[in-house]
Amino acid sequence: MTRTEGRTPTILLIGASRGLGHAMAAEFLKKGWDVVGTVRRHAPSTPLHHLAQANPGRIEIELLDITQPEELDALADRLSDRVFDMLFVNAGTTNPDPTQTIGEVSTRDFVDLMITNALSPMRVVERLAAHVPLSGLIGVMSSGQGSIANNETGQREIYRGTKAALNQFMRGFAAREADSPRAMVLMAPGWVRTDLGGPDGRLSIEESIPNLVNVLLAKRDRPGLEYLDYLGRTVPW
Repeated sequence: MTRTEGRTPTILLIGASRGLGHAMAAEFLKKGWDVVGTVRRHAPSTPLHHLAQANPGRIEIELLDITQPEELDALADRLSDRVFDMLFVNAGTTNPDPTQTIGEVSTRDFVDLMITNALSPMRVVERLAAHVPLSGLIGVMSSGQGSIANNETGQREIYRGTKAALNQFMRGFAAREADSPRAMVLMAPGWVRTDLGGPDGRLSIEESIPNLVNVLLAKRDRPGLEYLDYLGRTVPW
């Protein structure tokens, strides 16, 4: 499952405490990877902690709120001598009322969501990219709702806008790395039944995440940036 000899491949998974992130951590364990996963400071006991207890020596838990630059700096310092085969940023959220239009959302909610979903994930990528070798992969959890071309129904306007911004920022990062052989990806996990996705999602976590992890592993052989869904299909920008 790895190109490295003599050591276990490791993913640095940002936002792994529960939901999709926790499921990704569990799936990477099944694939023979070790996991360094982050949780926010105010969550001392999470599904990731329970997963770590059940898999001693396979999971390390680090503290990080991606919206706090000083916490990101501290994490980078703690990991200064580490190299990871994959960096994946899963952290994100939605606004308190996803039915609001762009004209209805408060400035505070707009700013908070843009910081959490677009600015902060890219700060993580920029700060921690040096820990991923050119043979590795840098990935970020986007959404099919970040696709401008596919937006034919409206709804969830603020969330869509933050994910579209994230996609654009990641394209800018990739453009600066145009000569690099490193693989990069924006992932759309599908509409999954989680706390974020809600109870009406079309997919269970079990239908999304194992496929998504397989897509990530396959993507390592293809340099450059792609925008893919959980089945490996290209999502229109």
